[in-house]
Amino acid sequence: MKVGKRLQEEINVIPLVDIVLVILIIFMITAPLMTSGLEVNLPQTKDTALAHKEREPLKITITAQGEIKISGEPVSLDRLYQWLSEAKKHNLVEEVQIEADRRAYFEIVAKVLSEVKRAGFTQVGVLTQPES
Repeated sequence: MKVGKRLQEEINVIPLVDIVLVILIIFMITAPLMTSGLEVNLPQTKDTALAHKEREPLKITITAQGEIKISGEPVSLDRLYQWLSEAKKHNLVEEVQIEADRRAYFEIVAKVLSEVKRAGFTQVGVLTQPES
């Protein structure tokens, strides 16, 4: 752009700022959607040893509707034993944690525990929340 007979030597940063702000808004909107997980209402106990630890063993989730999920993928009770025995056979998992909604039927939780034991796992935990 000419100002008189000279060229203007300033850099116009307004378009750059606009682009950065649009990208920031997009990341602010999409970041909360990127966290995936299942909403499970854990029971509360006084024993903090049963509370969730920071290690990440294999986590089996039982929803309030009785669905069994491993890493968010639904698994039938019949297929659970096959899945666990393959994981044990290939030494992929040493510890299993069961995360059951407090409204889940105990019968399903007991059957899952039975399948975990039948697959040969000895380190089994049940996740709870500490009482407040």
